[in-house]
Amino acid sequence: MRDFVTGVRLFGRGLGILLRSPRLLLLGALPVVLTTVLLVGGILALALRIDDLATLITPFADDWAESWRTAARITAGVALVGAALVVGLVSFTALTLAVGGPFYERIAERVEDDLGDAPAGDASPWWRGVWAGLRDGLVLLLRSLMFTIPLFVAGFIPVLGQTVVPVLMALVTAWFLALELVAVPFSLRGMDLGQQRAHVRRRRGLALGLGLPTALLCAIPFAALVVLPVAFVGGVLVAREILHTPAADPVS
Repeated sequence: MRDFVTGVRLFGRGLGILLRSPRLLLLGALPVVLTTVLLVGGILALALRIDDLATLITPFADDWAESWRTAARITAGVALVGAALVVGLVSFTALTLAVGGPFYERIAERVEDDLGDAPAGDASPWWRGVWAGLRDGLVLLLRSLMFTIPLFVAGFIPVLGQTVVPVLMALVTAWFLALELVAVPFSLRGMDLGQQRAHVRRRRGLALGLGLPTALLCAIPFAALVVLPVAFVGGVLVAREILHTPAADPVS
């Protein structure tokens, strides 16, 4: 519990740091805007072609009576849109951090410099960092879907789906979200995804204390514009805490 409270506190410190550096807040919000536009555009494109797609995946209904055929294809269309929304929501943070890799690396470096004892960084080209972020983000996304899809289905179970499942869904989302948020500061120290997970597992409460408020606040429309940059800075602080690096508040 102490680690969980510390994680929440570090999330709050991230807000304080960005309030003192509005430029960093704006820089962190740009990838959120870009990802939102991409996902909304993809959902709209899917919705515009939903009739054709529903027909494509229900060839077995071609010979059915019109009423049953229409019902089957409406159900298929709703399922497609619903699945796209779930995948979009689950992948939003991973996609944002991957797309905004150069932005978030710059923020991490600035925060690390202000806090002191910053890592040496990586001299490789920026596109390699973007590729690594996309690759690791995809791995985390696939692993999270292994839990979130069964939980989403379990949400339709009476009583259980309205009590236990939402709690489990929130915890699973918080865990994978935290892994994504600490990825950049760990990567700046030359750690791969396996090493990052090993470090975070030692302080699960700390990770959940960062990931849970982030996940809950991101459920508020448009809140991600502020929440994700704040959570990312919190991720820098959490990574330093996990590695036992001193982290005094920056003076700038």
